[in-house]
Amino acid sequence: MYRRERHSVTDIKIHLICVTKYRQPVFNDDGLKLIEQSFRDVAAKMDFEVLEFNGEANHVHVLLEYPPKLSISQIANALKGVSSRRYGQAGYKKPHKEALWSPSYFAVSVGGAPIEVLKQYIKDQSRPRTAGLVSH
Repeated sequence: MYRRERHSVTDIKIHLICVTKYRQPVFNDDGLKLIEQSFRDVAAKMDFEVLEFNGEANHVHVLLEYPPKLSISQIANALKGVSSRRYGQAGYKKPHKEALWSPSYFAVSVGGAPIEVLKQYIKDQSRPRTAGLVSH
């Protein structure tokens, strides 16, 4: 499904992985549910979508769809900031003082055609044979 806005039609998806500070195993099922709900709340406020979420004791995986006006770093910072605050407010122990998350993250674009198919599509475009503008 494409995102349709006033001046653009997009389908931008990423797989985002966030790890806990020092990769400490702090999450249980209830903690992951709180993190997931925090991520979904942030997504609703910032106009992007959590398509899938799961995690293990020391990291989470998220599939996101987002508009081109947002950067991946804006999204990651908002998700980690809000979820860390809520995690602490719920009484869960963080791996280091006030920090739940490592400052780093992994993100990769996903979906669409494989790169080789896109390369061939671009190569197959009809390129004008003469230089300059064509006169009528």
